Amino acid sequence: MKNNNYFYAFVLLYWVLMSIDLQNILNILEQGGVILYPTDTVWGIGCDATNVEAIARVNAIKNRQQGQPLIVLVDSIEMLQNFVEEIPVFVLEKLKTFQNPTTIIYPNAKNFHGMLLGNNRSIGIRIVNHPFTTAMITQFGKPVVSTSANFSGQLTPKRFDEILPEIISQMDFVVSGYHDVENTKPSDIYKITDRVLERIR
Repeated sequence: MKNNNYFYAFVLLYWVLMSIDLQNILNILEQGGVILYPTDTVWGIGCDATNVEAIARVNAIKNRQQGQPLIVLVDSIEMLQNFVEEIPVFVLEKLKTFQNPTTIIYPNAKNFHGMLLGNNRSIGIRIVNHPFTTAMITQFGKPVVSTSANFSGQLTPKRFDEILPEIISQMDFVVSGYHDVENTKPSDIYKITDRVLERIR
């Protein structure tokens, strides 16, 4: 019984700390801040995907050329529908069957600044499958940028302890409690082409 009490106390403390983290993150995102957070793939540098200044700062931190497309995360198909002109029926069906984390490049995005988009106003969007990050995006109510936690051109860190201190020191918040990500590779990427999904990674 005593061991069970310790276990339940630990679980309660854990969720209290996660709640505190989440509220702090929401405040930082609203203010245009930049965070380091876990995803369903590798660790990500993120910000409000509708905030131009925050996006520019993410690019600057990574020494990345401004105006290059970035992947964004949403919490659901419902949120996705607010940011693309159309989700073809065959894509909706595929979204229900993917086994691995999957980013899809949609044409004709809407409600994003042009600096986030590629040709034909295209953008890569993933419905994230991670308990903390899904909750974060749901409560934030907007998509969040997700780019790997490294300087442009360098190897993507597979674990939290591989992220350079020079990256971490530029974050406004680092999510605690998730210092190991199970899936240590980037997402699969598909592009919508002539009514089919073409795999490009």
